[in-house]
Parts: sequence; structure tokens; C-alpha cells
Amino acid sequence: VQLVESGGGSVQAGGSLRLSCAASGFTRCMAWFRQAPGNEREGVASIDFYGRTVCADSVKGRFTVSRDSAKNTLYLQMNNLQPEDTAMYYCAAAPYCFKARLRDYDYWGQGTQVTVSS
Repeated sequence: VQLVESGGGSVQAGGSLRLSCAASGFTRCMAWFRQAPGNEREGVASIDFYGRTVCADSVKGRFTVSRDSAKNTLYLQMNNLQPEDTAMYYCAAAPYCFKARLRDYDYWGQGTQVTVSS
């Protein structure tokens, strides 16, 4: 499965962006991760085939993950962006979401940069 992200960019604090990830095939679990320079890659949000979602505490209430299964596309709507959200955002796919760890994600996109200025 190939994953291709799009939608990153530069915004001011309080702004919004919508990331998209197009998958070449069906995946049961899709997720967004992010990695800032000098930091470890961290999970942002995931969504399974049934539409059940999990979001990191740091983005709850601001970010919304969704998917269009017919189009094999994953989305991340990011509102009220803050400078600490600045990172490279990656789309990933795994055979399952429940208790999935970083190493369980078999497929990764190339990443899309999100930069938030204060």
C-alpha cells in the first residue's frame, strides 16, 4: 500500500489546515503521526474501518480525524493550530488500531510539513 499525504503548509496561530492521505489500497487502520525536530515520532489520531477514532490528548477538541473508505482517503482537520503543532505529519496504516504501537504500522507516507507561527 502506498500512502501520499497532502495539505501541509504554513499558518499563523489560530489558523486551520486540512491534511489528506490517499492510499493505493484498503487498510483497516489509518493514523496520523507527527515528528518535530529533535523529538520522537508521536501518534496524533487514528481511525479504524468502523470509524472509531482515538486522538492524542494534546489535540483533542482541535483536530478531527476522518476517512472516506470509498476513496481510501484519510483526513485530518486541524483547527486552532498552535506553534507546538509544528512538525512533519505522516500518514500510516496498520492491520489494526486497538493498542497498535509505532512498530505495528507497516506503511508510511513521505510526510507533509506543517508550520505554525505565533
